[in-house]
Amino acid sequence: MSKADYYELLGASKSADEKELKSAFRKMAMKHHPDRNPDDPAAEAKFKEINEAYEVLKDPQKRAAYDQYGHAAFEQGGGGFGGGGFGGGGFSDIFEDIFGEMMGGAGARRGTRSGGRERGADLRYNMEVSLEDAYNGKSAEISVPTAVGCETCSGSGAKPGSSPITCNTCGGAGRVRASQGFFSVERTCPECQGRGEVISDPCNDCGGQGRVTRERTLSVDIPAGIEDGVRIRLGGEGEAGARGGPSGDLYIFLSIKAHEFFQRDGADLFCKIPISMATAALGGQFEVACLDGTKSRVKVPDGTQTGKQFRLRGKGMPIMRSSDMGDLYIQVVTETPQNLSKRQRELLEEFEQISSEDNSPESTGFFTRMKRFLDGLAE
Repeated sequence: MSKADYYELLGASKSADEKELKSAFRKMAMKHHPDRNPDDPAAEAKFKEINEAYEVLKDPQKRAAYDQYGHAAFEQGGGGFGGGGFGGGGFSDIFEDIFGEMMGGAGARRGTRSGGRERGADLRYNMEVSLEDAYNGKSAEISVPTAVGCETCSGSGAKPGSSPITCNTCGGAGRVRASQGFFSVERTCPECQGRGEVISDPCNDCGGQGRVTRERTLSVDIPAGIEDGVRIRLGGEGEAGARGGPSGDLYIFLSIKAHEFFQRDGADLFCKIPISMATAALGGQFEVACLDGTKSRVKVPDGTQTGKQFRLRGKGMPIMRSSDMGDLYIQVVTETPQNLSKRQRELLEEFEQISSEDNSPESTGFFTRMKRFLDGLAE
């Protein structure tokens, strides 16, 4: 069964800003919370769908992916974001987001903690590749400065030989409960920040954070046919989580360098090639180099005009996840002779004198129509 549209679930328009989304979300969450609908067995499932929709749409990157790819953006291998990452948290998480201000501060975002351990941040890396690399695909190594788990304390944050102790405020639960009217609200423990433990003797190398900053070298596989602006997701290669928490993801944002000869439009390539006036008039041929390393011969018929396009099938870019290829379009531009010698000028003047309307039908026809237009204005 297909999933419901996230915007429809929240009752918000696709143009809604952050404030409007949050307002719509709060309204729907209040309406469908299971505690307020004890006799409706479908309320819990509806509430989870609303929670999931808001988690995606409140994040600018995830919202952009959803707007472009729909639900496929978060399925395995779809849209550059990969599967998972939005599994349903407890109902207390959503109420913490709604009522956190009333309880003295907003709670941790759902999905940023796992078992009380904070998830590391996602990272962005901008990478520029040549058109040739986009054509052939390549494996590249990149260096990314990021937070990694501290080896001295094995990510615990505690000095070797010691260990974290149970938080006295929450008794190790990582959350505390308080009543607000007819609601019982659970929120992150302010003492241990949801970890359930506090460190009395922190590690000297990481200062109790369980992570230190290092430069990592990673391998990135760029598939053939990759397009400008595509994002590649490396799951778990982002910033390490605090005190042993799960790592975030690394997103590679690709851009393709401008090429000396070719312009790209999707899977097709375009190239402008100048030809001499004699070749355009008499006909001829020339060779053009292609990105696959071969040469293709282009035949120019006599009387070819500037702007004429020639199509070379299958000489464009590879189409990702397909064996198909785009095409290469050659557009010829007739070059007007310059720096003429005396003899060349004489020959051109002689040619102009013996030329007829049939030699230049387009210009002759244009000026004939222009004359009729001017004559009409004079009447």
